[in-house]
Formats: sequence, C-alpha cells, structure tokens
Amino acid sequence: MFSIGNKFRLTVFGQSHSAAIGGVIEGIPAGTVLDEDAIARFMARRAPGQALTTPRRENDRPQILSGVADGRTCGAPLAFTIENTNIRSHDYERIRDVPRPMHSDYAAAIKFGGANDIRGGGQFSGRLTAPICFAGAIAAQLLADRQVTIGAHISSIGSVEDSRFDPAGVCAADLRALSGMEFPALSDEAGRAFRKLIAEVRDAGDSVGGTVECAAVGVPAGIGDPMFSGIENLLARALFAIPAIKGVEFGAGFEAARLRGSDHNDPFEMAADGSVRTRTNRHGGILGGITTGMPLVFRVAIKPTPSIALEQDSVSLSERRNVRLAIEGRHDPCIVPRALPAVEAVTALVLADLIAIPAR
Repeated sequence: MFSIGNKFRLTVFGQSHSAAIGGVIEGIPAGTVLDEDAIARFMARRAPGQALTTPRRENDRPQILSGVADGRTCGAPLAFTIENTNIRSHDYERIRDVPRPMHSDYAAAIKFGGANDIRGGGQFSGRLTAPICFAGAIAAQLLADRQVTIGAHISSIGSVEDSRFDPAGVCAADLRALSGMEFPALSDEAGRAFRKLIAEVRDAGDSVGGTVECAAVGVPAGIGDPMFSGIENLLARALFAIPAIKGVEFGAGFEAARLRGSDHNDPFEMAADGSVRTRTNRHGGILGGITTGMPLVFRVAIKPTPSIALEQDSVSLSERRNVRLAIEGRHDPCIVPRALPAVEAVTALVLADLIAIPAR
C-alpha cells in the first residue's frame, strides 16, 4: 500500500490537494543530526515552479512533528507534514466525469466507486514524491556515512539522448557533480537540446517523456537475496511507485537480449587492492539478485505527462457517450527532470533498508 521498507521504513500519506501530505519514517538511528541544508537542496530539485515545469509553486518545507529532540533524532518514529497551499481544485471538476487518457482517473473511479479524490490526481499525483524525497534525502545522508553515493542524470528526452555512465568506472565525484545541475546531463550539448525540446512541446500544448539513468557506488558485495528479495525485485517494486514510470532495466538491460554470451559476460579480475571486480559491468552490479561490489546501474522509462492542452478523445461516465476533452490547469510538459530526484530517493530508501545502519 503506502509503506516501503522493513528496518528503514517509510509510510506516506496525503493527496495532491489535501491540507497536507507527509510521512512517518522508522529506523533512523537515535542521535542522528539531520543535515537540513542538504535535505532542503534535495527537496528543491523536485519542487514545482522551476524552469519548464508546472507553474504551481509550493515551498515544500517539511514540518517535523515527532522523532527529534534537542536537534537530534531520538529513536521514535519521525513524523512530518508538507503543506499544500497553492491549489486550484476547480481545474479538475470536469475530469470527475471525463477521465484523462493515460491517467489513473478511470481506473481509480472504478476501484473506489467514484469516491476517489480527483483534485490534482489525489493520491496518484506526483505530488506524493515530495515526502519520498524528504525521506530519501535522510536515507542518502545515512548511506553517505557508509561511503555509499547515489546519483542520476537525464539519459534521454524524447528522441534526444545523452551519453551513458561508464558502468564500470562511474565514481562518487561524478554522481555528486550532477546534483547541482538544473538539467543533470553528462553532456552540455544534450542538456541544451533537452531544454529546447521541452520548450517546443510546451508551446505546442503537448508533453514528452524520457529516461533517467541512476547509479549507486560504494555498495558492498553480498547485499540482497535470490528469488523474490533480489535487489532488482526490491528496486523495481519501489521505483514503480513513482507516477509515470513505465519500465526499468538493469545493466545492459534489454540490449542483453541481442548479445551472445561471449559479448555479454563480464570477466572477473583481481583489483589492485586485492578485491574481486569485473572488467566490464553489463550486469549492472547485481548477479542472482545480490550485489557484486561493482557500481549499481539502472535506467527507468518515464511516460509523457498525460495532462495536455491538446484535445483528446475520452468518454462521459455519467452520459455513457464519447466526448472530447481539453485539459485545463497547470501541468509539466515533461516530468523527467522532477522525477529524477525521486528516482534517487527511492534508491536510497531501498539501500538504506538493506545495508545495516548501526545505532549511534
């Protein structure tokens, strides 16, 4: 439902236009001093109101209700809220009867008997990635204490592609450098092309999708389990909680289906420090559901934003007839830049739950 994790656990609550959204985090070691500046920077990367995103503006400043005393976590669950202030619920009245193509509106209406909160997409909205990012920023801080670094870049927008990480050589410095970019890309040329394409589809009243490539370095070998608790299983399940994600691939991913074993296999070798590594990393740092110590590398596919200004075919649920729908309101022409920190956050939550974080 709305919880993820066992030892490090997040439960999310709220809807896009409810009074607030928020969460409860369990498993933060007592005595942890939260890096408020780092958390604020992480949250700002996801926040609305940036260039080429929805004009909806929210300060996304979490209010901590419990779990902290005298400036440090105290071992109790950390509960927090994030106010929803800049809402325009009237934009969604027609959608109650005429569902948006490729959105959750129709499926939610059937499942909840029409009682679903349609305003802003309710609990299906990308707005709920804000508490995920708050918790993920805390998880990333705890992982950094264990020399684990997570970072991501936009690998494509529409048909425009960036280069990919060096899967065997990506390092913590590479990942940290990306976090300060408005449009995180490995190539400046790709970053400019991304902006140009998003502006074009926005001006046309349309939207566009893309892909994000994420990596985690410093993850020790031996984490994860075979079968249903493999690293791929747990990450994929968590990543699909981010609205708009439609696909996940690890390492070489679907490209592996076109290769022979002699081309796809990663040769083992002894590293200079005496550890075992692989010369290449087409396995993406995971074999048999268990980490190998190589960089963990995966990509996610993100669909175009369903809410577009162009007229689309839909139906009237009350009149049982075909109609045309032109969507009003404030929507992202491309959700990829704001989904990227949520991908990092979810990755941090999964890894923090798996990598033992000692009490302080």
